Amino acid sequence: MRRERVVVLALDGVYPFELGIPSRILGAADDRYEVLTCSVDGRPVHTDADFGVTVEHGPEALATAGTVVIAPVAPAHLADEVSDDVLAALALIRPGTRIVSICTGAFVLAAAGLLDGRRATTHWQVADRFRRMFPRVDLDPDVLFVDDHPFLTSAGAASGVDICLHLVRKDHGSKLANSVARRCVVPPFRDGGQAQYIEQPVPEQGAASTAGTRAWALERLDEPLTLADLSGHARMSQRTFARRFHDEVGLSPGRWLIQQRVVRARHLLESSDLTVDQIAGRVGFATGASLRQHLNAAIGVSPQAYRRTFQTAR
Repeated sequence: MRRERVVVLALDGVYPFELGIPSRILGAADDRYEVLTCSVDGRPVHTDADFGVTVEHGPEALATAGTVVIAPVAPAHLADEVSDDVLAALALIRPGTRIVSICTGAFVLAAAGLLDGRRATTHWQVADRFRRMFPRVDLDPDVLFVDDHPFLTSAGAASGVDICLHLVRKDHGSKLANSVARRCVVPPFRDGGQAQYIEQPVPEQGAASTAGTRAWALERLDEPLTLADLSGHARMSQRTFARRFHDEVGLSPGRWLIQQRVVRARHLLESSDLTVDQIAGRVGFATGASLRQHLNAAIGVSPQAYRRTFQTAR
């Protein structure tokens, strides 16, 4: 199988941790990806730490990429316009190339006008600044990543892991993505959004968590779970449970259930020969039509198209 070339663009002020994520995650995907790192001039790059990074490639590598990743930089390096050398580097990217940003890398894409009219995300701490600078971008600061093909944007730091696993899952299926996650000792899929990481007041002493109820619900996705069922299991009022659930997960209980059912359905579409109606029943959607609606809303394809893609990839 031909390897896809992924080129990571490192700019001055880059965060070293996030810069290394594509190589570490995609590099663990059974030789399916070739990951290169470049700078706008081929010279060493100053990082946000007390060391620099020497890269092996100049901007010409971008013209050879199937996927480009824009690594994030420290907020002090953010601007509402990109420099001429960065624009020149971005201009080398071939039309139709998949472009991914991690954390503040979205500022580079937005400043270049590439995200106008598109949905995107970035780190929650700079979300207000992003909105002021780029009002034409539909920013969603609550999610871990956004796939608005061919542009994919992710939230802060470790969400770079999430989006790289998403690339593997999208390209080659959940089996390989899960294998990569195990090798790298990271969760294969984190539920909820980045709202759960936003600084919030400390919960009252002795406050109960909804984690146990979430685990309980995941074992019963085929059942018609209601807010009353969930709050009853957690032994909370519905109002208290809904509030605490959103504080911990970043989603409402209903939206979280739909997300988990879609995730389970995707796995069954990839790994089984069950019909769409059978899968719908196993994951808690009332009908195959309901599954089609929710899958299309989540990833923009029908169950049949999804199955064809990932059964072929597998």
